[in-house]
Amino acid sequence: MKWQFAKAGYANDCELFWVNIFDYEWKDTGKTAEVRDPLHNERKVMKVYTAELRGKTVTFAAGEFSNGIYGFYIPEDD
Repeated sequence: MKWQFAKAGYANDCELFWVNIFDYEWKDTGKTAEVRDPLHNERKVMKVYTAELRGKTVTFAAGEFSNGIYGFYIPEDD
């Protein structure tokens, strides 16, 4: 699966899919995503999660870029 950078934000305060993603439960899928840091172009491996948002299941990859700053990636459309 290919991933595209969606957003970076502070822990507990980051809007993704039009909601504060930290207000929802993330379910670890047991999968990982290989992505590129948009600022430094470094390879990163992040966990893949799902969350139930307003009755819809969304999939995203997330991980901490630096202390308290998280990066979020969403699947690319084919």
